[in-house]
Amino acid sequence: MQITGMLYGAKLLQFAGFPTSEVLGPGASEAEIKSLIDRHGGIVIKPVFKGGVGKKGKAGLIGIARDLKTALKEKERLYFAELESGGFRFKANGVTFEGLVPAEHEVYFSITDATRFRAPTMTLTHEGGVDIEELDKSRVAQIPFDSLTGLKAFVVANALSSLHAPSAIISPLVQTLPRMWELYHGYGMTTLELNPIRMRPDREGRLTPVACDFKCGFDRDDSRWLRLGLPAELFAVDYSDFEQEINQLRTYQGQSDVYVINPHGTILAPTFGGGANSLVSEILGDLAIISSDFGGNPPYAKMREVAAICFKHWLKQSNVLFIVGGKANNTDIFETLRAISDALREHFSKNGPTPLYVVAARGGPNLIRGFGALRDTVEALGLPYRIFGFDSDISEVIGYAKRADAWMREGGRALVAEGLKIASPTAA
Repeated sequence: MQITGMLYGAKLLQFAGFPTSEVLGPGASEAEIKSLIDRHGGIVIKPVFKGGVGKKGKAGLIGIARDLKTALKEKERLYFAELESGGFRFKANGVTFEGLVPAEHEVYFSITDATRFRAPTMTLTHEGGVDIEELDKSRVAQIPFDSLTGLKAFVVANALSSLHAPSAIISPLVQTLPRMWELYHGYGMTTLELNPIRMRPDREGRLTPVACDFKCGFDRDDSRWLRLGLPAELFAVDYSDFEQEINQLRTYQGQSDVYVINPHGTILAPTFGGGANSLVSEILGDLAIISSDFGGNPPYAKMREVAAICFKHWLKQSNVLFIVGGKANNTDIFETLRAISDALREHFSKNGPTPLYVVAARGGPNLIRGFGALRDTVEALGLPYRIFGFDSDISEVIGYAKRADAWMREGGRALVAEGLKIASPTAA
């Protein structure tokens, strides 16, 4: 769940009273754009992507205009621009128009939960406007601080002094940057980044920090972000119809992380827990259709809906339904497996049976009842299955799922189809 850009960033920064560049959205009229140019001497035009899509500048997807004709031409170029990032191709849907902010100094600032320090950590440099990774570490301050006391002014002051920052920028930053902790902590964020902050001079030459680009990420299991009133579709990154349907469920209780590994794979593996997901994805490789983490104690209704979406898109091509996860602490295994079982039964009822080998491995509260519900369902549907207990080696279980897939490819699928009294399908 990420937000990038000033369209929503400027609205969020208002909660902390942090100055921002003036921003118009995709629906701005020509008169409004011209007026923005007249007030600021020029504007920056940026495409609007869903989710956290960065590196627009490096891709040449930022335009600058000092007259209306150029602004409209850049709007036409960027409105539906495409950008490849992380192996996916994203398409913009609109642009923002942001007033130019003249400045001699640019600053990078971020707060994030750093596993290195096991504490919230401020990253700061007065050489902003570039990728932070491109700077030598000696030119960047990375300072952990106590979450109970928050980001104090002296932490910012000490960091800037250690970097030998120009004295003119220290006082304005010390007065404003600590406010970012209130925004970060108060609304359930996991990361917050301003880059660049431009130090704009006023008529007397005093500098004011102005945020000109924004990025943040939210912990979707921390409900405080709901107070911001952000639209749910803002977080649905449209990789595919399947991922869009699943990702829309992120606004509910529990997790719904998923993306397609191989649309031609033959093992459908709804996985519970990040560690299990990493191991399953690595060992199954291209056999896996999706990579997923459906943990977080999802309620029955949500888990049933998630399973139904998975089955609708992928069950027909699957040889193996592989339900796997670590030993849960608070997830009700009975509710989870009952929801998956009911979704599977409903799918067969609506769409007819399909040859499938079911493999399950889990641990946690109400495990035996959950396994019982799953067993009763697959036996009633006439499907072969194998269930592993909480003390099973997960790598061995994954190996068994791969062998089951191989058996299905080598004639098992036809045998299962015969048992289901349906036409023998083409081998997957």
